[in-house]
Amino acid sequence: MTPVHTHLPIGVFDSGVGGLTVLKALRHQLPHENLIYLGDTARLPYGTKSPDTITRYALQVAAKLISQQIKLLVVACNTVSSVALADLALQCAPVPVIGVVKPGAQAACRATRNRQIAVMGTESTISRGAYQQAIHAIDPNATVLSTSCTLFVALAEEGWLTGSIVESVAKRYLDDLLANHPGTSPDCLVLGCTHFPLLAPAIARVAGPTMTLVDSASTTAVEVANILKGQNLCTISRQPGSTRFLATDSASRFARVGSIFLQQPLTSRDVEIVDL
Repeated sequence: MTPVHTHLPIGVFDSGVGGLTVLKALRHQLPHENLIYLGDTARLPYGTKSPDTITRYALQVAAKLISQQIKLLVVACNTVSSVALADLALQCAPVPVIGVVKPGAQAACRATRNRQIAVMGTESTISRGAYQQAIHAIDPNATVLSTSCTLFVALAEEGWLTGSIVESVAKRYLDDLLANHPGTSPDCLVLGCTHFPLLAPAIARVAGPTMTLVDSASTTAVEVANILKGQNLCTISRQPGSTRFLATDSASRFARVGSIFLQQPLTSRDVEIVDL
């Protein structure tokens, strides 16, 4: 007999709306699963905060989603995946917890041709060397360059996705990265924050046609599907899955920017404001 809890939703969270890129990939990969997304919009961004603060916030968000009766938790935030994944796994057990750094590293190692990989991320993700460690665990001989790109989060949250300002910021970050590592020629650029894929067209124009851009959303969705199957947690429903949106502040702003991330209309009525 199929366990009753297979109908329970998958929980997904990020500090803001950036993790909606992962939610979108999950919906594509798992069209029949129910999803709950929580954006901690009252306290974003996480990327410039201390590890202790990031961990405390992440545990509070996870506890809220666990209270919603989820069967699996997706940490759709590179910063939290870098800092607090072990603490989350301990708090949420036996609910499985999946981050986005490892899937992103796997995608990068598959994409690179010369084993020289660049990573753009938040301050916390880069300072902790999360992608460097994950990539070297797969390919110890890979060269990994990295730079923190804090302004990208603000640009994405504001919905400033194209134009000269975005391209100028991207050029500054890329120029600084390569200037600090002369003689290297990365052919793969990891967008190591779930906000950054929205800026991908502008970043790609600056990076040039020889650079492959990688984000972890689709790879994470595949890993989630594999875990659900391996643990017999897949829904038996053949109906389209539902999606709930929760936020900790400003339903109207979440809906406005979320509509851009998801490429589908959202209104403030679609977003439930919650306390943690």
